[in-house]
Amino acid sequence: MVRLAKALNEGGERERAAELAAQARRLAPEDPEIERIALLVLEGSVPDWHHAILADTARNSAFDAALRRSVVPGSRVLDIGAGSGLLALMAARAGAAEVVSCELNPAMAAAATQIVERNGYADRIRIVAKHSRDLEIGTDLAGPADIIVSEIVANNLLGENILGTMEDVVGRLGHPTTRVIPSHGSVRIALASYRNLAFRQTRSVQGFDLSLMNSFSARIALSPGNEALELRSAPEDLFSFDFSSGGPFSDDRAAVSLTSTGGTVNGIVQWFRLTMDAEGAYENRPAPGASSSWSVMFQPLPSVIESQPGDRIVVRGGRDRTSVWIWVDPSARETPISAST
Repeated sequence: MVRLAKALNEGGERERAAELAAQARRLAPEDPEIERIALLVLEGSVPDWHHAILADTARNSAFDAALRRSVVPGSRVLDIGAGSGLLALMAARAGAAEVVSCELNPAMAAAATQIVERNGYADRIRIVAKHSRDLEIGTDLAGPADIIVSEIVANNLLGENILGTMEDVVGRLGHPTTRVIPSHGSVRIALASYRNLAFRQTRSVQGFDLSLMNSFSARIALSPGNEALELRSAPEDLFSFDFSSGGPFSDDRAAVSLTSTGGTVNGIVQWFRLTMDAEGAYENRPAPGASSSWSVMFQPLPSVIESQPGDRIVVRGGRDRTSVWIWVDPSARETPISAST
């Protein structure tokens, strides 16, 4: 069974492979070889970032505090994207009467169910192995959710389809006073200098010019605390979203004028901010010593700008449901009179 799971996994049938691997582990819990082969299959079905977000204390604390402020006795909570079940456990601990947590990944859903049982909340939390779009009131939820909580954001905020999900669930599975956590989100940008850019790009290799390889790399993922990254302007919101409205969120374009603090600008750095509610927020803003389970995205400029303090550089952006693209408007740069005299 476990070897069949391995073969299915290698053939791309990951969902069925994960089910068989989990079943094999249950049937032979004392067999070390079966355990190791099953883990080879299962580790591919559970992305590493699950471990990273569980270690993100600031992220966890922001969600926990928001749930404690929102949950009241009798609250019905919908958690979208169960993962390990952590947010569902937080909601139950805060006093929710019923928590339904959906998780599309079958291996993760099975693990979350066991985690809920191990922590003593199986009487109030139910893990449903479905996509949120397949949930139905009366079948999966006893009634509309009083609180909808989710953490389905990518480094660019949108990559895990949070916009499409909120458009679907807020109106269909909530009611007019349902609270959504996070309630808002924004894509933030700033001018930046990344002094290690040359080391991250291909130049000459064995005497050959291979710099055209850099044209395949639009962005570089960096830790928010990367010491080689320096902001060259105050941040601005390029796109902002009211998740609690349920949309619709149409494709959009925007532009912001960033005022340089002076110095070399060789890229634009992008990150996000999640507003949990009126009192709390989470932001993976770049800064010395900052840490986050999410990366900030550094986009190199086609050519370096040697800016003066007060230079205004217009940055434009476009987005669809899951992607964000950013560019500098070369025709809209302004240099203050004081900097040119």
